Amino acid sequence: MSVLVTDLVKLYGSQRAVDGISFSALKGQITGFLGPNGAGKSTTMKIATCFIPPTSGTIEVCGYNVETSPIEVRRNIGYLPEHNPLYLDMYVKEYLQFTGGLYGMKGNSLASRINDMIELCGLQIEQYKKIGALSKGYRQRVGLAQALLHDPQVLILDEPTTGLDPNQILEIRKVIKTISKDKTVIFSTHIMQEVQALCDQVIIIDRGRLVADKSIAEIRNMNASSRIIRLEFTEEVAIEHFTRFDFVSGTRNVSGNVYELVVTTQDDTRPLIFKECAEKGWTLIEMKVEEQSLENIFRELTSKI
Repeated sequence: MSVLVTDLVKLYGSQRAVDGISFSALKGQITGFLGPNGAGKSTTMKIATCFIPPTSGTIEVCGYNVETSPIEVRRNIGYLPEHNPLYLDMYVKEYLQFTGGLYGMKGNSLASRINDMIELCGLQIEQYKKIGALSKGYRQRVGLAQALLHDPQVLILDEPTTGLDPNQILEIRKVIKTISKDKTVIFSTHIMQEVQALCDQVIIIDRGRLVADKSIAEIRNMNASSRIIRLEFTEEVAIEHFTRFDFVSGTRNVSGNVYELVVTTQDDTRPLIFKECAEKGWTLIEMKVEEQSLENIFRELTSKI
């Protein structure tokens, strides 16, 4: 296993930011690391990259323990944090030379590697500019280039496409897909389209606990027997009333007067729902059956519905 997490716990006072999670990530795979804000994703990544220690449990990277062998772990990891920390007064190539020096790289081998990373990350036309003059998209490319410069076995990316435009997102995805062929890639995101486009494996945590560790196909089939019915009314309604039906396993207020029912039958339940709304005097504007999607499955796994 390139990355092996075992019974990981991180406490901040009485708060369990990470609560006994275990999972592994393999070479040649892209693992999506998902969860709501505050679920413990960034904390887990900071432990894996030796920025903070665990309270208990272990993380091993390429066989090295993050607590007992932090230098070896760092040599094997490339890390792009959510808030990309760059020296804005440095030029792109200057920054990469500086970063390479921190890893003990020098001479022709460093120069050659910098050129390779500039080409891989699409930085050719920006390589002689100051980082502070670059757009956010190009700054993210610089961050990727520095994370890959020392040719790590494991790449950890914390929301690498946040704030990028659609074209920039596609370009960053292409880079991630290219480098994943011979590396282990773990990245966190809130964008389900990225998960579908990139991931081989999906790990979902909620409130510090592991709620799913499956392939994309397995995630899709988790709730194949259930469906989502979205209802919109002209006014606020007591949507929990529908749980009196055996076929309704949960309800959710999406926003305003828009609600969702989780229905556990493939039968057409719309006539019964419509009749119930009429009897309650609720004015129904729209009723729509939604296909199960990663977004719906994510919501079901990470919210008390």
